[in-house]
Amino acid sequence: MGTKHEWRKAEKALYLPKKEPELVSVPAQKFICISGEGNPNGQYFADCVSVLYAISYAIKMNSKKMESPPEGYFDYTVYPLEGLWDLNEEAKNRIDGSWNKEELVFKLMIRQPDFVTEGFYDKMMELTKKKKPHPLLEDLRFETITDGKCIQMMHVGPYDNEPESFNQMEQFAEGQGFQRLSKTHREIYISDFRKVASENLKTVLRFKIKP
Repeated sequence: MGTKHEWRKAEKALYLPKKEPELVSVPAQKFICISGEGNPNGQYFADCVSVLYAISYAIKMNSKKMESPPEGYFDYTVYPLEGLWDLNEEAKNRIDGSWNKEELVFKLMIRQPDFVTEGFYDKMMELTKKKKPHPLLEDLRFETITDGKCIQMMHVGPYDNEPESFNQMEQFAEGQGFQRLSKTHREIYISDFRKVASENLKTVLRFKIKP
């Protein structure tokens, strides 16, 4: 079956960028996603993360054990958690620009290898519902997402310090003749925030750009 696909090594440009802004072109990628709203420190957010990992590990372990694995199958390391972040309409319309964490809108996701089709995902979903039932499994969606041309950088430190990195990224974009497409941005959690001290957290920050 060949060597195990390690995203940290094989796709370093997408997952381990430098601690300074850079241009990147992100191709079409397959994800399992769940959408929600509210404080990321709350139980609902934790449950969303939990079901995403449950189905992602079910796909990895079951495809490995199959006598006839999916076409194009290869062994791999499960991809990191990612999130698309925005604010709800009430926060966006506030004149002073203030907001709180309860007003965050998120779409959490874990990337899947190219051999995972929607049909195979559906089979793994039925299996997961039987083995590890959870009401939020019904809210998961299989999607292909293409981010295209973006600015990204590695942010090291607490999530609350991200605005400093975004300022650097926006200045870099302008210097390259681009503008940030919207306030929506992507975060890729290279560190496990449940185990790593906040000052050491590594998070890829990324936003789409336009000329």
